[in-house]
Amino acid sequence: MGYGQFMLKDRNEAGLLLAEKLKDLKIKNPLILAIPRGGVMVAYEIAKRIGAELDIVTPRKLKDKYDPELAIGAVMPDGSTFLNEEVIAARGIEIAYIEKEKELEINESLRRLNAYRGIREYPKLNGRIVILVDDGIATGATAIAAIKWIRKHDPKKIIVAVPVIAADILDKLRREADDIIYLDVPELFFGIGQFYREFEQVEDGEVIKILDSYWKDK
Repeated sequence: MGYGQFMLKDRNEAGLLLAEKLKDLKIKNPLILAIPRGGVMVAYEIAKRIGAELDIVTPRKLKDKYDPELAIGAVMPDGSTFLNEEVIAARGIEIAYIEKEKELEINESLRRLNAYRGIREYPKLNGRIVILVDDGIATGATAIAAIKWIRKHDPKKIIVAVPVIAADILDKLRREADDIIYLDVPELFFGIGQFYREFEQVEDGEVIKILDSYWKDK
């Protein structure tokens, strides 16, 4: 469907709809890794309905020097990095800028990981089916960085579950993930928020509250 034809009420509805699709896969002992902040709300609804373990992964977008909305790559808290070399070359971005941006975003990635999880032991990924969840994928940079990091931990399978994916990114993601579950792939994709009637900014406190609530029930 194109722009204007697909619309979700909010992230909770997105999670409910994705959960229905994931139920059909009948996955045993899945691990859901949500990308904060908005992805946690989507993942929470999925986890409740398919009986999954829920945790987070914190990739951070590396912003273009001249256009902060444009991703030139993404970085993980351990420093592992995905770079969009084509965009970097086309924009003439210097290595020094990239390194400075990486340092800033690694620090933010670590801050989020520690703030949201505390000292909770991180789940084992080895041999498990891991479902990576976000509230939408525009450039694919953070999702690809997360997938590459997850892959290093030898999961049985990586599934990406998101409500909307930009059409020009879908093939790139298919080369990285084992399966992709989505609700729509719009041709005209200006921003994730355009596909939600309610798309308020999610604050740290809300993420912590959602995760604590889910973990306390387990």
